[in-house]
Amino acid sequence: MNHESGSAILRVGFEHVIEHFRGGRLIEVETVYNLVPTEGLNHILNVALRANSPTANWYVALFEGNYTPVAGLTAATFPAAATECTAYDEANRVLWVPAAASGGIVTNSASKAVFTMNATKTVYGIVMSSLLTKGGTTGALVSAARFASAKSVYDDDLLQVTSSITMTSS
Repeated sequence: MNHESGSAILRVGFEHVIEHFRGGRLIEVETVYNLVPTEGLNHILNVALRANSPTANWYVALFEGNYTPVAGLTAATFPAAATECTAYDEANRVLWVPAAASGGIVTNSASKAVFTMNATKTVYGIVMSSLLTKGGTTGALVSAARFASAKSVYDDDLLQVTSSITMTSS
């Protein structure tokens, strides 16, 4: 797409900070940036500019497949393509609870998404979905991020996720 001189470009960026705790001790912190799949871009545009119904809640989910997210990833294909990890105590995907947007950023830093692992697994990444059901295939997928290094987790390990979404115009 060609942009005329002086035209604005809107950028959407997701940053996820993953804190890994074992035995109450912080053992690793990693910051990752993600892909906004086409399904997520279309959802954002349709809600903001076409008056489609907004999503009431967003949920964070883990994946355990050695998978690299692609633009065509959708809520329908995610559980099988990335092998959704459901080995955590929480009954559903974990609710993302953001504060009000300010300065073009919305974040859940005051209410992190926490996963209490209940099995030995290797976790490769996270997504944000509009569906709370573990393994569910409806709704919209707005974010997918692969960790720089896989996380080896054990029963009772905690993964805390802070997700910040930034929109800028330049």
